[in-house]
Amino acid sequence: MKSVTCHEIPYTSDCSGLFDAIRDMPEAIWLDSGRPTCSQGNIDIISSSADIIIETKGNTSTIFDSQGTSQSTRDPLVLAQEILKPLQPIQEGYENLAFTGGLLGFFGYDLGRRFIDIPDLTEEAVDLPDMRIGRFLWALIIDHDAKIAQIIVHEKCPAQLSSEVLKRLKKPEQMTCEVADEFTLTASFSATLGADEYLDNIEQIKEYINSGDCYQTNFAQHFSAPYSGDEWDAYLRLRKVVAAPYSVFWKWTDRAILSMSPERFLKVSKHESASGFTVETKPIKGTIPRGKSCEEDIKNAEILRNSQKDRAENVMIVDLLRNDLSKNCSPGSVNVPTLFALETFPNVHHLVSTVIGRLSPTSSALDVLRDAFPGGSITGAPKKRAMEIIEQLEPLKRSVYCGSIGYISSNGRMDTNIAIRTVIASNQSMHCWGGGGIVADSMPSEELAESINKISIIMTTLESIPA
Repeated sequence: MKSVTCHEIPYTSDCSGLFDAIRDMPEAIWLDSGRPTCSQGNIDIISSSADIIIETKGNTSTIFDSQGTSQSTRDPLVLAQEILKPLQPIQEGYENLAFTGGLLGFFGYDLGRRFIDIPDLTEEAVDLPDMRIGRFLWALIIDHDAKIAQIIVHEKCPAQLSSEVLKRLKKPEQMTCEVADEFTLTASFSATLGADEYLDNIEQIKEYINSGDCYQTNFAQHFSAPYSGDEWDAYLRLRKVVAAPYSVFWKWTDRAILSMSPERFLKVSKHESASGFTVETKPIKGTIPRGKSCEEDIKNAEILRNSQKDRAENVMIVDLLRNDLSKNCSPGSVNVPTLFALETFPNVHHLVSTVIGRLSPTSSALDVLRDAFPGGSITGAPKKRAMEIIEQLEPLKRSVYCGSIGYISSNGRMDTNIAIRTVIASNQSMHCWGGGGIVADSMPSEELAESINKISIIMTTLESIPA
């Protein structure tokens, strides 16, 4: 049994200062719950200094560790399981900690090509791996429900690293990193697709639906803008106005991910009343803008609650995810405790459903991830045909967007987002996407407006930063 050591530090509801204290360490990463602005989030995880990194691009994975660099063409999630295994099993008593050392990183949408056979027709928007994960041997976990902050150190963590982390996080106010250069865009965001082409593609999807090819396809458009300055500065500005429960900031070399995602993909946690683990997914399907007044806001929420189109769209994806979860859950255990719950964010209302199941004793969290990837809420149904249509009509690969970012812990737990409302910084350009599910009765003009409404607050916030 592997052991962990816990060090409690003073709790704070805003963890930005804690991350700032370790931000200059290698591979510093923050899984951000959005507190105190966002009430839905409850756990923050901060870490750095991964001892192994795996980057997968196409059929090749490159592994970086203390021995140097090696390559493999094996299943990247098998490689992930192999670097996780030496950290397991964790001694009893720590199964309810969110993270006891393990994997943090992203699984980009295009990693799905390893698991679902679709054509490769599109160009890259950004030069990022399809998967990038690290093995992290310590983490700061902030539980906002319990109001507890703990530094968790796995027994494999080098003493020098744990000592440095404790020194920084016990007095974070003394370790704040300076912002290198204030962030600014050097031009406004521009769309890759023109509005007319976007509308034509929606009509094409509706033709596929009417001919029986699919029931729903998620279609997205890409925006980009050049920038200069520190991506951390941009992230802090974004979280002030669009905080979300499954946010992420991760920077390495000259690249960064700024995710303000409101959507959980997969959570694996210890079952509350019995042995074993519970699997949960919370698909978002159904969106309407916030109102400009309190009265309009309430009215819009009611319109969304009662929208037959959005409810039908939601049910389609719930059915797809029930099937995906059943591949690794005990027979008969998958159920839907919540349909069409209204969740409210700074710029939009969403309809969110919850699907849960009991993880089979023969399956792991990574098995669940593989068999449900990419998430059905951002592909459509049936998944393979919807992905083929996406590949045909979207001009650029999605990269991290619509993939998943999160953690897989050595104690068997996992929590990952759907990487929507996500900005990728690479080569001095900011990239983001917005989209939505297209169904038979979709109105193209409304779908175009919805795709922009979802991310307009991100683009306008970044565009409003003075040069």
